[in-house]
Amino acid sequence: MMMAAFTSLRRVRPDHVYHVFCPVTTRCLWRLDLNLGHLQRSINGQRIYALGARHYVQAPEAHPVPDGRSPSGMQQQQQQQEKNHQENLLSSSHSNLRQSAADQSLRRQDSQSEASRGNPAFSSNMASGVDIPYDIAWIFPRLRTPSILWYIASQFVVTLVGIFSKILLVALSQTKVYNKDRLTTAVAKRPRGVPLITVSNHHSCFDDPGIWGVLPIRYVCNTLRIRWSMAAHDICFTRKLHSMFFMFGKCIPVVRGIGVYQEAINLCIEKCAMGHWVHVFPEGKVNMTKEEIRLKWGVGRIVYESPRMPIILPMWHEGMDSVLPNVEPYMFKLGKNVTINIGEPLDLNDYVQDLKRQQVPEPVARKLITDKIQEAFYALRIETEKLHEERVQ
Repeated sequence: MMMAAFTSLRRVRPDHVYHVFCPVTTRCLWRLDLNLGHLQRSINGQRIYALGARHYVQAPEAHPVPDGRSPSGMQQQQQQQEKNHQENLLSSSHSNLRQSAADQSLRRQDSQSEASRGNPAFSSNMASGVDIPYDIAWIFPRLRTPSILWYIASQFVVTLVGIFSKILLVALSQTKVYNKDRLTTAVAKRPRGVPLITVSNHHSCFDDPGIWGVLPIRYVCNTLRIRWSMAAHDICFTRKLHSMFFMFGKCIPVVRGIGVYQEAINLCIEKCAMGHWVHVFPEGKVNMTKEEIRLKWGVGRIVYESPRMPIILPMWHEGMDSVLPNVEPYMFKLGKNVTINIGEPLDLNDYVQDLKRQQVPEPVARKLITDKIQEAFYALRIETEKLHEERVQ
């Protein structure tokens, strides 16, 4: 009966059955669930809608999802575009901030590196995390351009200390020097204008000036011949009187813990450029435990940046810590055995020039140079320890 009623209709529209069924939109789905099977969906090529007895359920495609043509759809798209635009702006701003911070960090590192090369006050600022008991900035100009009065005072201090070192190490100790001629030749007979860099181990606070007592008096007591040496700022330069004494003794205050770019290293490079003698303790401290430690890279920077390739002379000594022990009461001991061994001069000219020709980065180059020195340095240690053991037995 129901099938006959539907087939007699040429066209069925929802408004024809408005008073019988609840109103619906033009694209709803009416179903008849009377176990009579599915009604056909079209009559004479026109789409029809099935009526059902169950509660009306809106079809999924009838949900009010606005498209781009409706006012609500355009408004939602505009809101979504504004949201995406804001997110892009926020992401871009964060990226710019990170890039700006990175650029500022690089510029700050570059400016610090440049400032540390030529500004004495910069070293003090860099050492903000290092204890500086006394301001040492005034010392560097006096060491860089000594006056006549400075030379007079320096000659007095160098003579006094040289005589004391010679008496204590030569006359009052059992000191044996191996290959002494290598040292005297490098000090007195090297070509004019060629710098000399001596490197030695550091076992006692008396290592420098003590070991120079083995030199002839005309060298050890001559301020124009004796070495320049770096000394710890927190030990030798703690007050003005001490600072003046070590300054006139041709000691350069080095601040341990702020790296190779500081005034002490800069000044050593300048002295090498003038053809002077510079002594370095590459261990960087008094090695009381006598362990084998990596050498500091400051010596590598001095060699690498020296305008003229220096003569590098390694040295090793044993027994200096028995002359002046590293324990209280810090009194000198007499009659102790001291062994000093002078190694062969190192010729690194071709090696350094090859590094520069290959444009090896400066931090890498100074490490490689320091490694070369360290190989010869610790090979000399083994040889000197055997010589010292033979003497002591």
